[in-house]
Amino acid sequence: MLNILSFIFGLVSLVIVIPATIPLLGWANWLALPLIAIGVILGQLSSSKGGRNFCLIVLLVAAIRLSLGGGII
Repeated sequence: MLNILSFIFGLVSLVIVIPATIPLLGWANWLALPLIAIGVILGQLSSSKGGRNFCLIVLLVAAIRLSLGGGII
């Protein structure tokens, strides 16, 4: 059950992160980061690690975009 919740948090975060790759929408990554963190925690508590790994990939994409934009833009 926790793995499914982790996937759901990851999908919601991915829906936020994908448009945030457009210039001047990078601030949306800051909205996605808490959701990604919750997804990673739920995935870690689960016996299956698929949801956690998916959230970590989304976190990597968001972190790269934030670093390219200087953290704000």
